[in-house]
Amino acid sequence: MNNQEYVVIVRYGELYLKGKNRYLFENALIKNIRNKLKDTNALVEKITGRIIISNIENNAQDIIERVQKVFGISSMSKALKLKTSMQSIKDYCSSIELNGSFKVEVKRADKSFPMISSELEKLLGKIILDNNDNLKVDVHNPEHIVNVDIRETGYTYISFEKIKTLGGMPVGTSGKGLLMLSGGIDSPVAGFLMAKRGLQVNAVYFHSHPYTSEQAKQKVKDLAQIIATYGGGLKLFIVPFTKIQEAIHLQCDNRYTITIMRRNMYRIAEKIALLNDYNCLITGENLAQVASQTVQGITCSNSVLTSLPMFRPLISFDKIETIELSKKMGAYDISILPYQDCCTVFVPKNPIIKPQVEQAQIEERKILDLDQLIDDAIKNVEILNFED
Repeated sequence: MNNQEYVVIVRYGELYLKGKNRYLFENALIKNIRNKLKDTNALVEKITGRIIISNIENNAQDIIERVQKVFGISSMSKALKLKTSMQSIKDYCSSIELNGSFKVEVKRADKSFPMISSELEKLLGKIILDNNDNLKVDVHNPEHIVNVDIRETGYTYISFEKIKTLGGMPVGTSGKGLLMLSGGIDSPVAGFLMAKRGLQVNAVYFHSHPYTSEQAKQKVKDLAQIIATYGGGLKLFIVPFTKIQEAIHLQCDNRYTITIMRRNMYRIAEKIALLNDYNCLITGENLAQVASQTVQGITCSNSVLTSLPMFRPLISFDKIETIELSKKMGAYDISILPYQDCCTVFVPKNPIIKPQVEQAQIEERKILDLDQLIDDAIKNVEILNFED
């Protein structure tokens, strides 16, 4: 048939709630899709209520796999694009070959089209049925759905599957955040979830050489690259934490070492975030998962923050839920590699479970030149950039 080509049609859901500012979110989504496809010849354009990716040639599957990792999309399909007319739609439907059960779903955004959706569904269903002997209609649980999307642009898009995508909001529409990234399962998932809400996620990692190995550092780099794939890139700040951790171990009550360590990680993370105009901090903390993640422990750590909120998207998650998300985003096999991070160094036998802010402050005052140690750590930060 003439005037036909295959395209990828992109649909979005939550963006419809944005009212007069919706175009800003749509433009951000288009920018993110274009960035994901920047080394291809694909063309990305916005039409009313849809985004169309054309010039896909023989790269449709690769393009779909890439765009599936873009937040802000509810579903997408490989679709046939043809000039809208009753005859062209009928002609194409008469050529469809299917077995099993099916139904037709019509979206008629072009209200000038001469037949309403329900009538066209019946007409096209009859045409398809008449041309396929081993086919039956099932409107409740069909094996095949023929989607006919008649748009206002004068084109109709016909597809046979809706590919489930990640949903959420386009990355970059909710500001920038700094993720406290360890080598475990939780923190990469926390970054993934905040990127899903439109946050541009960057990360900070605390490295305690020689107590933590280069393999542990590489593990974090690999996790940072995975997050970057979903977040449109990522900047990783690697903080030398050895001197601070040694000072805490030597000069503070052993029961409080984890609490004091976390408080100073928070201090450093907030300073780095403020220096880079980030809007929030993120951790993978989960209530009651480990000894330091009690209400009192979280409160004690939080009390050192002066300017930025700390987001904890996993706070109520069951560990199995987190593992499922880790596998979904492709981080799990890396996260379980047996390389220790700094949180496992100098772990006391009996850490305090319900630390008090006042006592933590007393313990911190025992550390000689703590402010200088923090400043030195920030001055010696290693910065790595990970592209999408």
